[in-house]
Amino acid sequence: MRIFLTLYILIIAVCISILGFRGSLTEKEPVEVFNDMDRQAKYKPQAENSFYANRQNDRLPPKLTVSRGNANEQSRVFDAGYEALSSADILRLSGKTADGEFSNVFPYEVDYELMQYGRENYSIYCTSCHGAAGDGNGVTKPYGILATSYHDDRLRSVPDGYLYDVISNGKGLMYGLKDRLSYEQRWSIVLYLRALQRSQNLSIDALSTAEKSELGL
Repeated sequence: MRIFLTLYILIIAVCISILGFRGSLTEKEPVEVFNDMDRQAKYKPQAENSFYANRQNDRLPPKLTVSRGNANEQSRVFDAGYEALSSADILRLSGKTADGEFSNVFPYEVDYELMQYGRENYSIYCTSCHGAAGDGNGVTKPYGILATSYHDDRLRSVPDGYLYDVISNGKGLMYGLKDRLSYEQRWSIVLYLRALQRSQNLSIDALSTAEKSELGL
């Protein structure tokens, strides 16, 4: 009986020492019986990897490949009977006219749903560098990654097609997003960028009486 009680007390003491302090705050390395997969053998995004020549985990898509499941019109890529794009298709796909000039015609019907869609996509893909207001004050700025402010006079006056082209193909240190975003997603971001520009550069005279009253002006 004495041996049983001794073993019983030892087992309780061991259990308390291992499990009893879980959740308490400490700066010391915890004793782990099971690590609950907290530290997995995996490749993390934007991390270094000595296996590749450029020492990056992230892999670029292979050239001349078509990604699946991105809602792009892939049938035309494989359709041997397809001859030419219409002018409307050229505008929607490239942001340019048939003559190769950037177009200022927006190829989708503008409504509240598309604006919200643009806001969602901008928040995911653009905010970290360009900031929530589009002024270039993103979270990457303190680390020396400077992004353009879309409130510059030059960018307020460029055609919509130019903004679409930059989103698609990138510019300077910015990577293009055409392999990640559908045509509609990219155009929705252009629409939301225009809304951001207007929000920061709107004259009071452009507001209606009701809007001025709502803002207390």
